[in-house]
Amino acid sequence: MLELAADQNLLEGLRGGVVAIGNFDGMHRGHQQLLATAKAEAERLGKSFGLLTFEPHPRTFFQPSEPVFRLTPPPLKALLANILGAGFLATVNFDAITAAQAPEDFILQQLVQRLGVAHVVTGFDFHFGKGRKGTSETLLQAGASLGFGVTVVEQVADETEGAMAPCSSSAIRSSLRRGHVREAAKGLGYQWVVMGEVVPGDQRGRTIGFPTANIILEPGAEPYRGIYAVTVREKKGGPLWQGAGYFGDRPTFNTNRTFLEVYLLDQDIDLYGKILVVNFVDLVRGDKTFSSIDGLIEQMNADCDVVREILGRDKPLNLPLAKAQAAGLIAL
Repeated sequence: MLELAADQNLLEGLRGGVVAIGNFDGMHRGHQQLLATAKAEAERLGKSFGLLTFEPHPRTFFQPSEPVFRLTPPPLKALLANILGAGFLATVNFDAITAAQAPEDFILQQLVQRLGVAHVVTGFDFHFGKGRKGTSETLLQAGASLGFGVTVVEQVADETEGAMAPCSSSAIRSSLRRGHVREAAKGLGYQWVVMGEVVPGDQRGRTIGFPTANIILEPGAEPYRGIYAVTVREKKGGPLWQGAGYFGDRPTFNTNRTFLEVYLLDQDIDLYGKILVVNFVDLVRGDKTFSSIDGLIEQMNADCDVVREILGRDKPLNLPLAKAQAAGLIAL
């Protein structure tokens, strides 16, 4: 069971372990490499391992009017960390005090005093402390003087059109903004996921024969607006349903509100109050305005046919999280 430590406390039995440090937004393949390295080191040392991360995202702290498009908000990040075998997830409150803290003071307070680390694992491009002056080299030097080990993991990249494309949260966000969810999945190592509670909507979908489950998204979320082929299940487990997901503001009805709506194919289930996990498989089409409700209904029926076709031929990535996701072994 994952131990969550949002304040300065951590279960005594988990202190003195191996810690992977970073923002970990997306828990993508690069992050998974960090966790795999930390896990292997922990097994070698006979220690526990976990993550040290930051909330809110530092970019949101510095630019509160422009919240970051979070790939994995905190609850989803914790779920993925648990699946990947982490024993704890410790959070640093990223506020004005943290932003102004010297790198050396951060290391002493968070890594030595709070966590009592035996070993730290970080990415080659990790920066921390006032003015982002702390680097992986800072950690190496501190570890040598303070008595903890440090491993620096290099960039994970894919070959794309003859060149090596780095696996990064920014690149994955860019793919999702363009509706390239399969491309995003290659970087993530699993299909992009939205997890949230189903809340009441305006019941408009039900009146035209397409009742939808409405999920409120985190501020800053901005995938490409349109219709997607998705799979859906409850967070607690259970059957995997096929669905058509919609991200947009319903231009036909002039709502001026942003929605994530999911229509389950061939199902009639009361989902209000349930926590759903929605896996984005592929884009069907972009959002558009219809001149009549009949035209919208006709298009939605056609969209559902395309969704069935996509999901019928979907071949998940041959990667650990993707295989577990497809097999329904984890609530993803």
